[in-house]
Amino acid sequence: MNSFAPTLQPMRASHTSLIFRSLRLITTLICLLVSPAFGSGSEASGEDKFNPDIILHHVIDDHVWHFTDGMVLPLPVIVHSASRGLEVFSSGNFFDEHHQSKAYNGYVLEHGHIRFENSEEHILDLSVTKNVAMLFLNVLLIVGVLLAVANGYRKNVGKAPSGIQSFIEPIILFVRDEVVKPNIGPRYEKYLPYLLTLFFFILFGNLLGLLPGAANLTGNIAVTATLAFFTFLITNFSGNKSYWAHILWTPGIPLPLRAIILPVEIIGIFTKPFSLMIRLFAAITAGHIVLLSLLCLTFIFKSWGVGFGTSVFVIFINLIELLVAGIQAYVFTLFTSLYIGMAVEEHDHH
Repeated sequence: MNSFAPTLQPMRASHTSLIFRSLRLITTLICLLVSPAFGSGSEASGEDKFNPDIILHHVIDDHVWHFTDGMVLPLPVIVHSASRGLEVFSSGNFFDEHHQSKAYNGYVLEHGHIRFENSEEHILDLSVTKNVAMLFLNVLLIVGVLLAVANGYRKNVGKAPSGIQSFIEPIILFVRDEVVKPNIGPRYEKYLPYLLTLFFFILFGNLLGLLPGAANLTGNIAVTATLAFFTFLITNFSGNKSYWAHILWTPGIPLPLRAIILPVEIIGIFTKPFSLMIRLFAAITAGHIVLLSLLCLTFIFKSWGVGFGTSVFVIFINLIELLVAGIQAYVFTLFTSLYIGMAVEEHDHH
């Protein structure tokens, strides 16, 4: 063993030297990559600063669909007022060739709202905004995909599914057998069409929202509020005698406590759909903001080294967002099924 000691010591020294040289090289490369972000103040002052407001422009709704600086899609403006009636024109009329805002025919577009230039008269805005256009695209995609699945099912009776049918049919069976049926019970078939529509609307909307330049459809609180409102109506109009008896006259509760339990139960009728609305809105909007914030770091630091690092994170988070897209559709449908099941369940009181 001692005969190898003189040989091992030079090897350890050479390995240690190699490690230090490697660390020095990595440190030098990092400094070179990130150094453009920390240039002199005079150089930075002469350049245009990056405006991170594009994050909010993506999240909020708008009358134009902005893909890139050179690709802007004007959308139809539909407005109605008492003095001028119904008017329809393109939102592109609100911008000049340099995409600067301007008045058109007495109308002004400011912060996403259309008003008269020299009047306070109320305007009813029925325009096709970015989220409305995305809504139409989402519905067309759902109808096209599910009609293709239905046609495939009719043509392949007794055969194994193929094509898009082999992908969508297991999802339909999963929603029916693992989500709707266990939570609603024997009467699940009555509510299955709505719950399947709800699931695929949210799923497709979430996935489309991850595409570059897409609109934030399911991250719009007006959309999530509408979905929650439909759940609220179906749940409470489906409620049987036992459901309302548990809310208005909870069995097994002493009479003095009923004054406390009754307001809590009534509030619970509204908090259930409210939680559905906030959960979907917050999860999808937060995901978009995180992704865009990471991408903006490249332009803020003006370094391709930072860009490479953030790109790795963005790819990882995008994979998580794909998972979140399915989870949020599942959770919204699951809780809706649970609320409907609670409303139609028969209770035995002894």
